[in-house]
Amino acid sequence: MTSSFTTAIGAGPSGYSLPLSPSGGSAALTPPPWHFAGEVIMVDYRVDPAVAAAFLPPELDAGTDPGAAAAVFAQWQWCSASGAELAVPDRCRFGEFLILLGCSHRGRPLARCPYAWVDQPVPMLRGWVQGMPKQLGVIHQTMPVRVGEAGPRLGAPGGFTGTASVHGQRIVTATVNVSGPIAEPPPLHTVPLVHTRMFPAWLPGEQPLSQLVTSKVTGVEFTEIWAGQASLEIFDGIDADLGRLRPVEVGRGYVFGYAETLCHGEPLEPGGNQ
Repeated sequence: MTSSFTTAIGAGPSGYSLPLSPSGGSAALTPPPWHFAGEVIMVDYRVDPAVAAAFLPPELDAGTDPGAAAAVFAQWQWCSASGAELAVPDRCRFGEFLILLGCSHRGRPLARCPYAWVDQPVPMLRGWVQGMPKQLGVIHQTMPVRVGEAGPRLGAPGGFTGTASVHGQRIVTATVNVSGPIAEPPPLHTVPLVHTRMFPAWLPGEQPLSQLVTSKVTGVEFTEIWAGQASLEIFDGIDADLGRLRPVEVGRGYVFGYAETLCHGEPLEPGGNQ
């Protein structure tokens, strides 16, 4: 494996990520670009603006809509540029749940992800490279069906539910009862995400890495977006801070398909609108 992203250490073993090996092919994570396609259940909601602000680093502010938040479930299929992962379904598929908070940087609308869980280790590692705070959890969601009665039909009214559990404890349940299509995607799914690349200090006297970044994303596609009434519960059994992000108001829910290609990270620019 050779790539501008691949780390080579002298003439010895190499790889984009650990483990290093003579060919570099043992790396747990292949280099970008990474292609994603998935089915999404999303609920807009509001949190206490003071609570939301407490989750933002000082470089970010609450933007024009303080307290705007979203809970997002997705079942993803992904591959690198070669597409090789698609031949191994238990490698290329994973579930995810994350929370988004609306924010801005010098007038540029962004979204901050304070919590995320996935059900496979490679997406967790990929999240850490990006600065996404991914942890391992158990993610389930209702999927649309093309035939039969064992689920809502694609492009028709119906109910969709997503759940996430960690260490055997439920952390979130969301339900969306879609009633019809809408023209525009939900706002927090259309702005760049801003993450903190974090690498703790390990050597004596070393300073930890802490860098705000966004991502270069191409190939964004949405299917028809269906919307309707929603419910959302967030529990604090595993983390009292997570419980602080429970909704004070629940808005509309959405169900849609989504695709993108994640190319690389970009430092958060010090200037204004971009």
